[in-house]
Amino acid sequence: MASDPEQPPLSSFSQEGKSSTEVRSEREPLLNGIHVPQDYSLSAAILPFLFPAFGGLLFGYDIGATSSATISIQSSSLSGITWYDLDAVEIGLLTSGSLYGALIGSVLAFNIADFLGRRRELLVAALMYLVGALITAFAPNFPLLLIGRLVFGIGIGLAMHAAPMYIAETAPTPIRGQLVSLKEFFIVIGIVAGYGLGSLLVDTVAGWRYMFGISSPVAVIMGFGMWWLPASPRWILLRAIQKKGDLQTLKDTAIRSLCQLQGRTFHDSAPQQVDEIMAEFSYLGEENDVTLGEMFRGKCRKALVISAGLVLFQQITGQPSVLYYAASILQSAGFSLAADATRVSILLGVFKLIMTGVAVVVVDRLGRRPLLLGGVSGIVISLFLLGSYYIFLDNAAVLAVVGLLLYVGCYQISFGPMGWLMIAEIFPLRLRGKGLSIAVFVNFAANALVTFAFSPLKDLLGAGILFYIFSAIAVASLVFIYFIVPETKGLTLEEIEAKCL
Repeated sequence: MASDPEQPPLSSFSQEGKSSTEVRSEREPLLNGIHVPQDYSLSAAILPFLFPAFGGLLFGYDIGATSSATISIQSSSLSGITWYDLDAVEIGLLTSGSLYGALIGSVLAFNIADFLGRRRELLVAALMYLVGALITAFAPNFPLLLIGRLVFGIGIGLAMHAAPMYIAETAPTPIRGQLVSLKEFFIVIGIVAGYGLGSLLVDTVAGWRYMFGISSPVAVIMGFGMWWLPASPRWILLRAIQKKGDLQTLKDTAIRSLCQLQGRTFHDSAPQQVDEIMAEFSYLGEENDVTLGEMFRGKCRKALVISAGLVLFQQITGQPSVLYYAASILQSAGFSLAADATRVSILLGVFKLIMTGVAVVVVDRLGRRPLLLGGVSGIVISLFLLGSYYIFLDNAAVLAVVGLLLYVGCYQISFGPMGWLMIAEIFPLRLRGKGLSIAVFVNFAANALVTFAFSPLKDLLGAGILFYIFSAIAVASLVFIYFIVPETKGLTLEEIEAKCL
């Protein structure tokens, strides 16, 4: 390319009239009662969302494809390898290898996120995805296969950390909720694609290699896309106000970034927007780097409590457990297709897509809190129904199906997309990189804990009692949301920091 993607040339943006896709939305003043109306082009907002969202797509694909890959790799006739006879520990490591890598990635993000910036962190994530997919696909032995899974998982950790930040910091305020929530939609698309492609390739010789290798071209597209996109203007201006470069040069770079992100017709308003953001940064005290001690005081502590609480409850309210029983519930209700676990996964994946789509459509109209409160209330009821089915009402299979579908639907309009949206919005800018890495680590650590503890708890307590416990935890999460989680609809990221923390 002729120009540095961090600094797109101003001359490439002409001053044309507004197109039919451009929208104007008034924002409530934060500082001096004067706010530039936020103009944006819907068409210009697509690519800054799309390429980071590929990181979520690859995460979802890994979830969906791994189940079929573990079947393929253990086949004496179809694995295409001599070391197919893996024991339970090796299968566990293969299945959870990317999760452990994601934990490593979230720890790395804590240390490198603010230095690299969101764009370059996503470039590193795309590289990890590509290298991990290729190592896994061509692995000649199990140790290298496991290394590939860990490397791919590091890409997951970095992508799930940087993508919400990049999308939130570059999206127009009126549609920020929709765009960040769409990332969850892409995760679910990836899950469905993983299950679908896995079922097609499971009977192919060395099919597991193809399943893992399919990720590589998507990683290449993601990498080229992030190379073309500019850095986050807010990250650039944070470096400017913290004196980590020449002030005017960084401001000019932020203006060029805004022009590329918002569309060519907003060239004239970009300098004023940059000045306004800089003024808000000064008002909010963003000049200094956050210290480790400061992260656990004041507004930083409140943001950590909100974000860590949401992602913790997202994982410990029983989602893996409910999905574990999906096939048996549907089969007991007379659905013959339920005998095939892959078909059940695909059917539930499609339903999850539909419900996530509903959340995406309404989130910026209804707000975050109504979706969280309404969705989690449905989760409480659904878990109670499932617990009752396994203890008292084992002949009422229809009740179990209602509970299953109610759980999946309510999760996908609440914890699924809203958890990732809130953690992307709630942190002050100078804390966002480190704070979000802590939230992502809590998410993956809780995921690993629930996955590890589920089978022993099921054997010890039984499914019914376990679902009642999850229902009680969901009640606790409802109380947490009602009293702790603020509404961020319609607020800029700077207004969220000023008014909600």
